[in-house]
Amino acid sequence: MEQRHLGRTGLRVSRIGLGTLTWGHTDESDAADLLKVFWEAGGSLVDTADVYGDGEAEYLLGRLIERLVPRRDLVIATKAGSVPDPDRRFDGSRGHLLAALDDSLSRLGTEYVDLWQLHAFDPYTPLDETLQALDIAVSSGRARYAGISNFSGWQLAKAATWQLSAPGTRTRLASTQMEYSLVQRGIERELLPAAMDLGVGLLPSSPLGRGVLTGKYRHSTPADSRGGSEHLAPFVAPYLDDAASRIVDAVATAADGLAATPLQVALAWVRDRPGVTAPIVGARNAQQLTAALSVETLSLPDEICQALDDVSAPLHRYPDQDWSTL
Repeated sequence: MEQRHLGRTGLRVSRIGLGTLTWGHTDESDAADLLKVFWEAGGSLVDTADVYGDGEAEYLLGRLIERLVPRRDLVIATKAGSVPDPDRRFDGSRGHLLAALDDSLSRLGTEYVDLWQLHAFDPYTPLDETLQALDIAVSSGRARYAGISNFSGWQLAKAATWQLSAPGTRTRLASTQMEYSLVQRGIERELLPAAMDLGVGLLPSSPLGRGVLTGKYRHSTPADSRGGSEHLAPFVAPYLDDAASRIVDAVATAADGLAATPLQVALAWVRDRPGVTAPIVGARNAQQLTAALSVETLSLPDEICQALDDVSAPLHRYPDQDWSTL
């Protein structure tokens, strides 16, 4: 698998990443199959978080490291900052973050993570305090690189600029993880331009539109799908409207013309967008993951990309576009 630099750093990662959001509810043998298939395909970036499965995803990944895949072959990324508190969803205090990192390292059974990410912006903690936790983590060797997740455009710009204002003292942001797909292009308004300007690599989550872009929901809702699950149906529902249906139909048409699958077309589109380093894909089993990894051999023709751009184009208005023409 092709390797790409993560943002404006020396860290290289596979251009498809493996997500572990559901590993808290995944059998260990299934997780082992997923990790082995990913590694054997040349994948290196494995993304997790301290809250996935209440820590079980990290613990499961830690049990598989070395026993199944050498630690040196993986780029392990985890996150901290989300908390199970209905009154405060995110805790970006220095104390909480550093304690959470130590707990993550213990569950993962490793002395360091390759990429440590702030899971979200905490409006109740001064940003410089939150970012200092990243600096301490890197300077202490507990993290090799630092990134963010779920920051808005202005929050990313403020954080990245703060880190760049003291080179050699503060750790530059390597990445931002955000939802991005043909049915969710909201980050193109402000966040993606800011990330590209500041040298922050994008790690798209839900690159298949929460599964909708595979075409599985075109005619019905499979009983064994997320959309068919009482717990996860609300997660899928926002992308089952008429606008998304038109995009899914266009992806299916492109797939037919290329002798490919809708999954391959949708994933290739987001993988090769400007500013993108590596989409993070989740899979229920090794068969699903193998299907996603098969996109490595596919590059979309310019005409197909343009057609998909047009049908999925987000509505940009003042002040996101050139307002001087209004």
